[in-house]
Amino acid sequence: MTRPITPSFGLDGKRALVTGASSGIGQACALALGDAGAHVVAAARRVEKLEETVSLIREAGGSAEALAFDQADLTAMEATLDTLPAFDVVLNSAGLARHGPALEANVEDFDAVMAVNLRGAYFLSTWAAKAMMAAGKPGSIIHITSQMGHVGGIDRSVYCASKWGVEGMVKAMAIEWGKAGVRINTIAPTFILTDLTAKVFEDPDKRAWVMDKIKLDRPGRVEDIMGAAVYLASEASAMVTGTSMLVDGGWTAD
Repeated sequence: MTRPITPSFGLDGKRALVTGASSGIGQACALALGDAGAHVVAAARRVEKLEETVSLIREAGGSAEALAFDQADLTAMEATLDTLPAFDVVLNSAGLARHGPALEANVEDFDAVMAVNLRGAYFLSTWAAKAMMAAGKPGSIIHITSQMGHVGGIDRSVYCASKWGVEGMVKAMAIEWGKAGVRINTIAPTFILTDLTAKVFEDPDKRAWVMDKIKLDRPGRVEDIMGAAVYLASEASAMVTGTSMLVDGGWTAD
């Protein structure tokens, strides 16, 4: 018998673009990829907010730089990306939420959420894939979606529409790009303790709703997403594409 060799979770020599990297899940994923050895290009709309992310990666012995990046502005986004060589990993954590009853959603809210969560994600994916293919290299594209891309939620009709859209988009792209060695997947978290979810946990009724759904009986932490990010970015997931890694504490098990 030939002994199988455990695939590497390391990212030494790889270049990774992480959007939404100034805080929360995006920042945690940037740190995780940096810890795994990747050179991280940490992107967000305001470069000054990325200073902490870049500093934390460098302080741990990693390599990182900041990049001004507005995913809602496709012209500016593509102009910026076209100045860069192909990445080995593209992790998209940029996102926008405007929650409220479905009957109260307006066109402005709908368009703003879709511009970032779906349209921006779509064209970031196609840019990344084209660049990887042109460079003749395999790569991994990862989108942070949500458990709300698999189920419905109170006051989340627009948000769910955007995240379900990304989940379907990823499956179709995986079919088209697999032969080129370009993998594309999603990580779908439950409610993660960040500044963006603080109001949910401060509301007793909303907190009770969340905790009733999470079978592991605790909210998610950004650390819960970091391992999933490294796995999908690395050769350890070489046979994984077109799927969603649910990090939801059992929310969707019902």
